Parts: sequence; C-alpha cells; structure tokens
Amino acid sequence: MAANAPEILVVDDEQPIRRFLRTVLAEQGYKVLEAATGKQGLAMAASPGLALVLLDLGLPDLDGLEVLSRLRGLTEAPVIVLSARETQEDKIAALDGGAVDYLTKPFGVGELAARMRVALRLAAMQGGPTAREVVSGELRVDLANRQVVLNGEEIHLTPIEFNLLAYLAKNAGKVVTHRQLLQAVWGLNATDKEHYLRIYVHQLRHKIEPEPSRPRYIRTEPGVGYRFLQHE
Repeated sequence: MAANAPEILVVDDEQPIRRFLRTVLAEQGYKVLEAATGKQGLAMAASPGLALVLLDLGLPDLDGLEVLSRLRGLTEAPVIVLSARETQEDKIAALDGGAVDYLTKPFGVGELAARMRVALRLAAMQGGPTAREVVSGELRVDLANRQVVLNGEEIHLTPIEFNLLAYLAKNAGKVVTHRQLLQAVWGLNATDKEHYLRIYVHQLRHKIEPEPSRPRYIRTEPGVGYRFLQHE
C-alpha cells in the first residue's frame, strides 16, 4: 500500500462488516481506519489524511444522525451512509444532514466502489476553484453565463428551469433531496411544494434528455430526490 493512500474511516459496530470492508478497500489501494462506536469515529475523524467516511446509523452509543452532524464540524471528508435502515425518512434525514450518498445494506462492492469514486472526485473538485461550467457527455451547463448547450445547440430554459438544472449540476453525482432543491430554487417557504419539482423536472427532461422516459442526465431517487449524472 502506498504511503499516501487515501484514508477511509469505517464507523460500524458490526465486526464482520468492518472486516469485509477492510479487505475489499485495502485491495483497492485505500488505508482503512475502523471505529466500532460513534465516539471512536468522532475521535478518529481528525486524521489529517482522512478522505472519506463510511458511516452506519445503528451505532451502540450515539445515534448515527448525531454522529453525522458532529462529523460535519470535524472534517471536510465526504460521508457515505451504509445502513440497514431503508425508509425514505431515514435516507432524507441523512442526506439533509450532510451525507453525500446513502447505500442500504446489503450492498454490492461494485456499487460502493463507484459511489466512493464519485464522492472523492467531487470532494477534489470542490477543493479547487469554483467551476464555471459542468460538462456531461453532450450537455454543457455554463453556470457563469446561464447558458445550456446540447449537441452544440443552445437550449432555451426558463429562469427556474436553469436554476434547478444548475443546482443539480453543481452537485453532480450527489443525491439532492427534495427539500434541498426546493430551498435552493424557490426559497425556505417552499419545502412542502414537491409538485413544483415534478413539473419542472418533467419540463427539463423534455428539453435536455434524448429519451425523457429513460433519463440520461437527471435520475430520480424515488421518494428522496434527484441526482445529476456525469458522462464522459
């Protein structure tokens, strides 16, 4: 293992899960730190080499959401929740609380690895200059000039459509909850207006998606929110 290997903190009270993750992550070139309790995880979060946290919500000493909240004040490392809790309410609470992603146990190694790569790539991008544009395949979202180009042709969007697409694009790869989108685009008083999102996402897809019924750019995360997908 390289001396500068990215450190992944696994916070989970189940030893078999920690052992499994330690093995598969080490094979992929990561250095793995392990914590069996929330307090241990918080104590280890100050590691200067920490790149990402994998957090279980069902911890024996602290509620996982409390640990998530306290982690946000200790480290800039992105947090992916790995939990047996699978209700929409739990997913929304974790994502609203600062997690960049949420996987329900049991999960596939390939999917976990892919989501980790996305989270690490986003963290690296956010550490540099603010992006002026986001490019995904044939779609270019020019954030500075409020312009959208698809296959070389400019696409006309209303101000709200652009604001919605821009917020998703700036958070490419992340699950953005309904609440986060509504607050960002319509303001604090619109968090109960989920029908706004259905209407405007439908309109957006008909303008930017090659096949609106099979979205390439804006994926629905059922009951939780949306994710903007980036393609080469």
